[in-house]
Amino acid sequence: MAGSSEHSVDLSHAMITAPVSAADWLVIAPTLVTILGGTLALMARKNTAAQPKIGMIFLSLLVIVNVGLLMRVLDHGVITMVMGNWLPPFGIAFTADALGASLSLIASIVAWCAGLYGLVTVDGTGRRYGFYPFLLLLLTGVSGAFLTGDIFNLYVWFEVLLISSYGLLVLGNDRAQLDGTVKYGILNLIGTNLFLIATGLLYGNFGTLNMADIAMKVAAMDAGGSVGPLATIAGIYLLAFAMKAAAFPVNFWLPASYHTPNIVVSAVFAGLLTKVGVYALIRIFVLILPGARDYMADVISLIAIATMITGGLGALAQAEVRRLLGYLVIVGIGAMLAGIAVGSTQGIAGSIFYAVHSIIVMTALYMAAGIMKLMGGSYQLRQLGALYGLNPYFGGLFLVLAFAVSGLPPFSGFWPKMMLVEASLVDGRGWLAFAILFSGFLSTLAVGRVWIFAFWRGGAEGTPDGATTVRLAPAPEVTSPALWLPLLLLTGLVIYIGLQPDAMVQLVQRGAEGVIDPSAYVRSVFGEH
Repeated sequence: MAGSSEHSVDLSHAMITAPVSAADWLVIAPTLVTILGGTLALMARKNTAAQPKIGMIFLSLLVIVNVGLLMRVLDHGVITMVMGNWLPPFGIAFTADALGASLSLIASIVAWCAGLYGLVTVDGTGRRYGFYPFLLLLLTGVSGAFLTGDIFNLYVWFEVLLISSYGLLVLGNDRAQLDGTVKYGILNLIGTNLFLIATGLLYGNFGTLNMADIAMKVAAMDAGGSVGPLATIAGIYLLAFAMKAAAFPVNFWLPASYHTPNIVVSAVFAGLLTKVGVYALIRIFVLILPGARDYMADVISLIAIATMITGGLGALAQAEVRRLLGYLVIVGIGAMLAGIAVGSTQGIAGSIFYAVHSIIVMTALYMAAGIMKLMGGSYQLRQLGALYGLNPYFGGLFLVLAFAVSGLPPFSGFWPKMMLVEASLVDGRGWLAFAILFSGFLSTLAVGRVWIFAFWRGGAEGTPDGATTVRLAPAPEVTSPALWLPLLLLTGLVIYIGLQPDAMVQLVQRGAEGVIDPSAYVRSVFGEH
């Protein structure tokens, strides 16, 4: 003890001693806002009148801080904050680049829309049993996953969003929801364990789980030609995240579960959850294990083709709108995997662009399905009809979303599909380009069938004109601005991105360049040295 005072310790080699810029605190603001909001909403869970107010206040704050975070990243580059002042790889890092910040912002926008839509579709029982606390805590996990710089904490944030999603799935407690939750839970449990196993193997090989640190060490291995030992780890990660993203052949859980909860919960799940799995694949296979991605490119390409085609065929076979939309989610996952298989800057940019587009359009389509149910009284196509006559403007909105999800111009889905097709052809993957186009054709047939049955024809099956079978829901529900404003906002984004794609193209190109060349990411974490 006496001798300890004779030795000085230079903490600058292990800890951050300089003050952190106030603007850099934005990198952890999304998780702080949602944790605080979820906690307050949970404390007030019995006050069903206060729940929506708390939820919307904190969801609005979430959008604001994500706007600030993206602006900070675009102005100053990648930003990093390490917990406890410990320098990486010892401290837990939050790192925001163009990819993570842009997806975090889009996620917060659709969550805000879902919170507003839930004012009408979630009743007092749903509020009392935790819709808004679960929604906010789900966004905690989603935001944390997009912004973490550490593989193990990516696993932790996955757990946070999964636990919240279980609560949202069973909200209502009917038999179909419980059945869907069991299927959803078992597959995600398997995927989570595989994720943890692969992470343990990764740590055993590198002694670190910091993404930037692993990227540097893998680059050194690639230079030495010793990529082989990472193939097993990459294969386990691929299977784990394929389950979470609902890729072929482990995608059967999605259409078996996404149609069971409240429609606003389905909208959030379709928009966000599978995209977190795709995001994780981009981080793993492009940022930190690019050699393994090159090695497994053909396998990923085959998975992408099978995912797109089976998703499109599954959508054509459905007679229930929510199940059909679940298969369209799967088609989009296949398209995103196609960009990862190609691996070029344009391919990865196309995947990121498609993820942004899919988050927006799939959320909007599920919300539109909820309004169809309120107007026509059913999700079954055989029992729907004449909705265009009831509300022509709604018919037009649905048609815009149908064109967008199919990748038809001039809407948001056209540009990422064009980027992915071009990248596939440049890479010599003609079959992959064909699958992207063919799945778009199948999607067009599927959503066109919905529009013809539910909107264009005169009425439900078995009636001459359907006038006696089509009913308008109670006016306070169907005419509520809380139903239409989110749908209008998301459809407006679909149209705007389609007509003015330049800003989005530049953003996703920057995001793709940041993961393909991780030098800026590494500098943000470790400094210039």
